[in-house]
Amino acid sequence: MTPWASASEVAAAVNSGAQSALATIELALARIEARNGTLNAFTSVVAERARAKARALDAVRADGKPLGPLAGVPFAVKNLFDVADLPTLAGSKINRERPPAERDSPLIARLEAAGAVLVGALNMGEYAYDFTGENMHDGPSRNPHDTGRMTGGSSGGSGGAVAGGLVPLSLGSDTNGSIRVPASFCGLFGLKPTYGRLSRARSFPFVASLDHLGPLARSARDLALAYDAMQGPDPEDPVCVDRPVEPALPGLERGTQGLRVAVAGGYFKRGASPEALEAIDRIAKALGATREIELPEAGRARAAAYVITATEGAALHLDRLRTRAADFDPATRDRLIAGAIAPAALAIKAQKFRRWYRETVLKVFDGVDAILAPATPFTAPALGQQTMMLDGVEVPLRPNIGIFTQPISFIGLPVVAVPVPLRPLPIGVQIIAAPWREDVALRLAYALEKEQVALAPRPPE
Repeated sequence: MTPWASASEVAAAVNSGAQSALATIELALARIEARNGTLNAFTSVVAERARAKARALDAVRADGKPLGPLAGVPFAVKNLFDVADLPTLAGSKINRERPPAERDSPLIARLEAAGAVLVGALNMGEYAYDFTGENMHDGPSRNPHDTGRMTGGSSGGSGGAVAGGLVPLSLGSDTNGSIRVPASFCGLFGLKPTYGRLSRARSFPFVASLDHLGPLARSARDLALAYDAMQGPDPEDPVCVDRPVEPALPGLERGTQGLRVAVAGGYFKRGASPEALEAIDRIAKALGATREIELPEAGRARAAAYVITATEGAALHLDRLRTRAADFDPATRDRLIAGAIAPAALAIKAQKFRRWYRETVLKVFDGVDAILAPATPFTAPALGQQTMMLDGVEVPLRPNIGIFTQPISFIGLPVVAVPVPLRPLPIGVQIIAAPWREDVALRLAYALEKEQVALAPRPPE
C-alpha cells in the first residue's frame, strides 16, 4: 500500500487482512523518518507506542474478531492535544517545562477505539495564535507542494503531515481558521465542526469561546469517518454535553439534490485573489450555485473576533506575560499584551455584536443549506513573507490570512474546507452550513470529490 492511500483504503486493507496493522505503521514511520527532516511537521514520534497498538490490532484480527472502521490508520495530532507521556507543548518554549500528560485527550482515545493508531505530535504556531505555520522554537512547517512556502497555521504540522503523505489523517484546532487555512494552503479537506460538537477536553486552550478541534485528510470520506468516530458528549468539556451522535458517513452518497447552495459575495470577494475567485467559480458551477448572497457586517465580525481573541487569549496567558515575556515569540507576545491592555468596554461591545451577528446570519439559512466562500485570499505565501496586497493596498500578511475564516468561526458554524487543485499551488473553498449540519457540508464535499472538482493533489516528491 502506498503512502498516498486514504484512511478508508488503509482501514479496508487491514480489516480484510490484505495488510497487517504493523506493516502499515512501519510504512508510516519510515515515511516520517525519510521526509520529516524536510517538512518539519512532527515534533514528537511515538514509534513504540504505535507498534504496540498495531500488534494488538493484528492479534485481535488473528482471533477472528472484528476491527474498527479506522483499523490500522496512522494519525497524528497538533501538539496542543494531551498525549500520554508527552508534555503538551502548544508550540511554545514555556510549556516544555510542563510534566508529561497523564492521559490522552478524548479525541485521541475515540480514534484509537475505532482502530486508528497515533504515531506522533505535530508542529504548530505558538499557543495557536498564528496563521502562517512558522514557529520560532521548532522552526517552520514546510508546504509539501513547495517547501519554500507556508503550510498555513496554526495547525501547520497537521497540514504538512497529511499533504506530504506522512499520515492520511491528522487532528488540528481552529479558533479563527487554523484548520481551514492549512487545508487551503496544503490542498486538503478539513473540517471545523459546530462549536460544541467535538470535545476539547485535555487540549491546551487558546480562546475558550472560539476554540474548535477537528480533522484534516485527503478525502471527504476520511473526514466523515474520523468525525463520526470522535462524536459524542463529554462532561469534561462544558460546551460538549448535550448533543446526540449524528453520523455523517451514511449520508454521503445522498448527493446534492435538494440542497440549496449560494455564494457569499461582497466582503468575501473583496480582497480575493484571481486564484481564490477561480476556485469559487469552479465549485459554484459544479454545485449549480448561481445565487449570490451577502453576510451582513462580515468585516465588523472579523474585527470583533480579533478583539475577543486578543482579550480572552491575554487573560489566559497573563501570568506568563508577567513572568516569562522573553520566552514568547515576540509576534505572539505583543498581540497578547495588546489584548491585556484593551479597554473592557471594547470586549463587551464585541460580545454584544457577536450575539447580534449570529442571530442575523442564522436567518440566512432559512433560504439556503450551504454557503460557499474562499478559505484564504490567496495560495500559500513564501516563508518569511511579511506583507500582502489587499484591495490594492499593501498590508501586513500574518493577521490578514484569515480574513475569510474569522467571520465564520466567530459564531461557531460548521465548515468543510475543500481543495481546488490549481497549478502551481492548490487553494481551498469553505462550504459553510447551519449549526449542527456537518452532514450537509460533508455531502457537498464528497460530491465535489467524486466529480474531481475538489481534489487533494499529490505534491512532488
